[in-house]
Amino acid sequence: MKMIKLSDNLSLSAIVQGFWRLCSWEWTAKELADFMNQCIERGVTSFDTAEIYGGTLCEKQMGEAFAADQSIRGKIQLVSKTGISRREINGKNFGYYDTSYERVMRSCKESLQRLGTDYLDLYLIHREDPCLDPWETARALKDLKKEGLVKEVGVSNFDPFKFDALNKAMGGELVTNQIEWSPICFEHFNSGMMDYLTANRVHPMIWSPLAGGRLFKSGDERCEKAMKKIREIAERHGEEPETIIYAWLMYHPVGAVPISGSNKLARLDLAVKALEVKLEHYEWYEIYAASGQQVLR
Repeated sequence: MKMIKLSDNLSLSAIVQGFWRLCSWEWTAKELADFMNQCIERGVTSFDTAEIYGGTLCEKQMGEAFAADQSIRGKIQLVSKTGISRREINGKNFGYYDTSYERVMRSCKESLQRLGTDYLDLYLIHREDPCLDPWETARALKDLKKEGLVKEVGVSNFDPFKFDALNKAMGGELVTNQIEWSPICFEHFNSGMMDYLTANRVHPMIWSPLAGGRLFKSGDERCEKAMKKIREIAERHGEEPETIIYAWLMYHPVGAVPISGSNKLARLDLAVKALEVKLEHYEWYEIYAASGQQVLR
């Protein structure tokens, strides 16, 4: 498996396994450990989770799997996130962001406890916080690195302005921005984020590369237009549409690292197969323009 170098201290497997929906899989610790080992056998050694997934239950279940097979943790790169908080107000659940020094420090230590590990390979600020104080958040991230609790740090879902602000406060130490990108999602192209990352040689992680499965459902004109072209290109290459989508994501010079969120190993194999596919340059643009959202000038 190709490894993508984020820094001198950290490389991720070119395909990452995500565990966002883990709680719905209803697996035992042994079943989860077996799945993790199957991922590792395929060279998919980077695992992505977050404090908020399953209301902290996802991290807890992953920790139970690591305890069930203690050999796993030393073979993988473990990613988690902080910054999304919830509070009950007047009997209703209210979500908000908290990237204060105290919250980031406490959150990381609680995640480590749930995961049953001494450190995280990569720790991300989960969402761009309107109340972000880049210097305060950077102080927490720097202290976590100094204490050896995390190897590297980054962000998720940041626009170029907040990324640049926090990166300046970090002295340029942010190693990734985990962002949404698919054949029907171009937010970070249109915001300038993709240009910023490419120019600064920061490799983004990509969540929801298949648009959460919406690409394969009927009723959305954008999805139907995109998939018509993707299936046409898939036939040219003798591959499945999913493989072509992953190959399209990894073709871009930014060096994107897609996250596969399925618990089906056959789906993961389709993503891994994309590493062998060589798209034609014009085919990348065919998919880029297929949904009708992006116009070539």
